[in-house]
Amino acid sequence: MTTPAIILHHFDESPFSEKIRIVFGLKDIAWTSVRISRIMPRPDLMPMTGGYRRTPVMQIGADIYCDSQCILRELERRFPQPGLTPDGNAGIAWATAMWTDRSFFQNTVNLVFGSLADKVPQEFIADREKLRGAKFDVAAMKQAMPQMRDQVRAHLQWIELQLGVSRLWLSGGKPGLIDVNAYMNVWYIRQNMADADAVLAEFGNTRAWETRMRAIGHGRRSEMSTSDALGIAKAATPQTAILADPSDLNGRKPGDRVEVVPDDYGKIKVSGEIVALSSQHIAIRRHDPLAGEVVVHFPRAGFLVLPA
Repeated sequence: MTTPAIILHHFDESPFSEKIRIVFGLKDIAWTSVRISRIMPRPDLMPMTGGYRRTPVMQIGADIYCDSQCILRELERRFPQPGLTPDGNAGIAWATAMWTDRSFFQNTVNLVFGSLADKVPQEFIADREKLRGAKFDVAAMKQAMPQMRDQVRAHLQWIELQLGVSRLWLSGGKPGLIDVNAYMNVWYIRQNMADADAVLAEFGNTRAWETRMRAIGHGRRSEMSTSDALGIAKAATPQTAILADPSDLNGRKPGDRVEVVPDDYGKIKVSGEIVALSSQHIAIRRHDPLAGEVVVHFPRAGFLVLPA
């Protein structure tokens, strides 16, 4: 039996991974699941990413895709039908990630962990403090729950307003990227909050849409170990073609040595040599004794590119 080319490094509780899993369902993609630990260390994954530690990561041979934005763009390129922007509005659809992944998600995280409070393991708290570079204060989150309920309610109201009384999907006539982005936070509330029904009670259209989103499923999933995935990377050759961006405002070009780092949290710099770049994407080549030669891909929005 041939292993599907798409490998997703994720854990089942990850909301950003749920985005990718839903798109596997939308596009009926066969994929291989590599379950990673919710907390560090991840000794088989870090050699491939160069230290990038946010979840999920998609692997295709020796090409490594970091961040859900970047992963979704690559899936859309490789599997264009059905498309993620079925009713047009592609620009605003891709831009919704800056809403759902940042302010909406941050409010949702604070509400979820405020509700869990004393149940959160200390090792998880310590790991997330390293990831954030700041205190992961569940006691403060618990105290802030009234404010977070207000904030999350405002975000949910926008979903409800967009759906209206007759629209089945936020994108219009078919499910698409806007639905995928927004669903992540509703899914996270449902998975983690005992009173999720109360949080969502007033939003009847949103609850019906949530049911439709859940029914999409996760495509065709198989499982693989982390060590086997690392072995695949080591045995493969990156397939990314050299691509220059003549409009790059900073004059970057293939062959330049750079460091790529998220601009919000998990600020671990990944160093390499530019292979391809555009307004939305940068790919850098790096070598690791365990992973061999890999090309690591990042989005541009939300990431900084610095001279090495």
